[in-house]
Amino acid sequence: MFSGSIPALVTPFRDGAFDAPAFKRFVDWQIGEGTSALVPCGTTGESATLGFDEHYQVIDCCIEAAAGRVPVIAGCGSNDTATAVRHMRYAQAAGAAAALVVAPYYNRPSQDGILAHFKALADASDLPIVVYNVPGRTVTDISTETMCKLAEIASVVAIKDASGDLARVTALRAGAGRNFCQLSGNDDLWLPHASLGGVGCISVTANVAPRLCAEFASAVAAADWVRALTLHERLFALHNAMFSDTSPAPVKYALSRVHDWFDPEVRLPIIPANDAGRSAVDAALSAAGVL
Repeated sequence: MFSGSIPALVTPFRDGAFDAPAFKRFVDWQIGEGTSALVPCGTTGESATLGFDEHYQVIDCCIEAAAGRVPVIAGCGSNDTATAVRHMRYAQAAGAAAALVVAPYYNRPSQDGILAHFKALADASDLPIVVYNVPGRTVTDISTETMCKLAEIASVVAIKDASGDLARVTALRAGAGRNFCQLSGNDDLWLPHASLGGVGCISVTANVAPRLCAEFASAVAAADWVRALTLHERLFALHNAMFSDTSPAPVKYALSRVHDWFDPEVRLPIIPANDAGRSAVDAALSAAGVL
């Protein structure tokens, strides 16, 4: 259903509030650079600190700015099933193509609890679901066995896997079928993930270097592994620099270096990138030829 370079969009703030004009400009730039889909209100979008009204304003703004040119996969995850249902129903009514739904965090549900959570979402809404497994943040890991069961649900159409375990790509192809959409959740592992059967990446780096990430996606889709490796190596320092301090502070700083209209403001408890993080970003932007 989805493929290519899909940025997990940052949410621009100015003076503590959502900066809608900057976001619309950002979305338009992303599409012009070759981005294949957009993810607002994910982890990189600081969804954890968005109120309900802000969350929906960001989704609306993204869909309006995209204007049907690329699909919008709206972040709808929550550790509260009822809240995730609310988000999905809003996103569907707003015109989103799918919902990105993270594994419930903090609660630490069992694998049966995870199944029950996603089944409840599927029963409440027929909006396609991209399951997001990121145990480094949620503590809850969706096992391959559980993911294969989730893939049997008609509205579960894809996974964003940020587990870092590349063996899962092959295991999931065996258990859920080769046509089940697997997206990498780690920029630095996008190349090996693609070589094993992944079809794209929900990317942090694509916020800053969308054209290079789109070119990389085209290379792997064409099985041009020499070109893909060249681009991977060109982007590798930037992939790492995006996490040189707590995300999304480095990526917002990077965007402020690329665009004079982008404010690097983050929302507490995230604080601006430190000196070491900013230096890493500056060096990586230069190495990638983005600046």
